[in-house]
Amino acid sequence: MKLCIALDNPNKEDNLKLAKEIKEYSKDIWLKIGFRSFIRDSKEFIFELRNIGYNIFLDLKLYDIPNTMADAAEEIAKLDVNMFNVHASSGKRAMIEVMKRLSKFEKRPLVLAVTALTSFSNEEFKKIYGEDIEKKAIEFAKDAYEAGLDGVVCSVWESLKIKENTSKDFLTLTPGIRPFGESAGDQKRVANIQEAKKNLVDFIVVGRPIYKAKKPKEIVEKILKEI
Repeated sequence: MKLCIALDNPNKEDNLKLAKEIKEYSKDIWLKIGFRSFIRDSKEFIFELRNIGYNIFLDLKLYDIPNTMADAAEEIAKLDVNMFNVHASSGKRAMIEVMKRLSKFEKRPLVLAVTALTSFSNEEFKKIYGEDIEKKAIEFAKDAYEAGLDGVVCSVWESLKIKENTSKDFLTLTPGIRPFGESAGDQKRVANIQEAKKNLVDFIVVGRPIYKAKKPKEIVEKILKEI
C-alpha cells in the first residue's frame, strides 16, 4: 500500500514547502494534484515536483465525449505524470478510446476510473445513478477493467469486492482516509489505515490530516509506519 498526499493548500508556496519538507520520503509516497492546484499553478508545478523526485497523480477526473477525453489523456501523458483519472460513468466506449490513444506512448501513465465520489452518501448517489453505491461501483469497476484501465478510485468499503469481481492486481485508490480518527469533513465514506489494509487498498489518499497539521512530517512518518 502506498501513501498519496493531496496537495490542496490554498497556495503554491505552501504546497511546495510541504513537498520539500518531506522530500526524503519522495520514493515512498505520491503527490496528488487536483483541480485547484492545476488550474492555479499549471503544468510547471508538476515539473517542479517531478524534479524533486515525486510520483504524481493528476486528479482531474476527465468526463466528456470519447474523442475529447482521449485528446485530453494524450496531453496529460505528455506532462510526464505517473497516474491520472477519468470518470467511469463516461462509459466503456470513452475509456476504451482513452486507452487506445495512450497505446502510442512507450511509457504511459496509470489510468484509474472514478466509481463513486467518497463525498456521496448512498441516498445521494442513488438519486443520481439509480442504484446503491456498492452495486454500481462494482459495475463501473468491471467496465473499467474490461476497457483496459489499471484500476479505480473508490472508497475503502468497495475495494475488496471490486478486486473480487475484477482481479487482485486491479488497483484501488481510496480517498477519505482519516488515519488517526480525524474529522470526516465533507467526506461521507471514510476509513482508517487498518481498514484500508484489510480491504487490500493499493493507494490511500490523505490530505487535510497532513497538510493542516502543525508538524506534517511527523504525521507522514507515523502513517508510513502504519502502512
